Amino acid sequence: MHTVLIIDDSDINLTLIKALVMKLGECEPVLFANPLKALEWCRSNVPDLVIVDYMMPDMDGLKFISAFRALHGRDEVPILMVTANDQKDVRYEALLGGANDFLTKPIDRIEFSARARNMLSLRTGQKFLADRAQHLASLVDEQTREIRDREKELIFRMSRAAEFRDPETGAHIQRMAHYSQAIAIGLGLERAAQQLILEAAPMHDVGKIGIPDYILLKPGKLTVEEFEVMKGHARLGYELLKESRSDILRAGAQIALTHHEKYDGTGYPRHLKGNDIPVFGRIVAVADVFDALTSERPYKKAWSLEDACRFLEEGRGKHFDPLCVEALLAEWNRVLDIRQRFQDEVVPMV
Repeated sequence: MHTVLIIDDSDINLTLIKALVMKLGECEPVLFANPLKALEWCRSNVPDLVIVDYMMPDMDGLKFISAFRALHGRDEVPILMVTANDQKDVRYEALLGGANDFLTKPIDRIEFSARARNMLSLRTGQKFLADRAQHLASLVDEQTREIRDREKELIFRMSRAAEFRDPETGAHIQRMAHYSQAIAIGLGLERAAQQLILEAAPMHDVGKIGIPDYILLKPGKLTVEEFEVMKGHARLGYELLKESRSDILRAGAQIALTHHEKYDGTGYPRHLKGNDIPVFGRIVAVADVFDALTSERPYKKAWSLEDACRFLEEGRGKHFDPLCVEALLAEWNRVLDIRQRFQDEVVPMV
């Protein structure tokens, strides 16, 4: 069903054109004697064809066409101008203003039918192409989501592969990633950045894949030499991820390299200080330490939330970015919800 907008200050002409439109079939005419009211209707409705008279009070056909075309999404709707004026300059101005075709009074029924059908056929083609484009866009979005989901699954599994070589758990990855997102929210980062750090943070320790077992799994304290080797996991993770075309993996590379930097410059591997540390690295530093402190492991008991928060507070400006600590505490209800959702399996103390 096509919607045909008819605008003419003459009731007789409105009735005549309406009758001609009805004979076209599958058309619903909408009539206005006042072009200003017709324009107001057009602000919330999109007709398939506009038939407008040239000579009208308040607003002539030329001005109506110009105002109509200025409305969003109305630039392709076909317009037929009806006029008793056969001067070429008027028609030229109408064409420049956006009219597609003309009818001259008195209206010839056969000519009207042919021109109107042509305009409606044009509109049908436009809508078909628009619907097809929207359908294709939906398919692209769906495929993109599927690729993104597979990418996230691969990232999680790769991150878990690193954690399997270390006495951590899959819940640790989930918690620290969501804590990182909570801090990003508290800092007021853009929504895209909030989502990106959630997806990239699990790769913070992926470089541990390259650390020898005798160091990574050593039950006692590492020697100075062994700790130097352990610190290499930051650069290893960066080298593994840095050249990816994926924005998630590139963010993961940055996080892997910088999440052990300290705000006062005493961290590793590059001894960055303050805001020279990328914000994702500063965020994950807080999230990772907080979860490590508050999680039970075979070699340690979990700290209380109060003790962990006190540790973060004491490390403000030294180990941690003060703003990141404040952001975590500001999102405390979110933090508690994350702890509830992602719980570790019971680990027996040995």
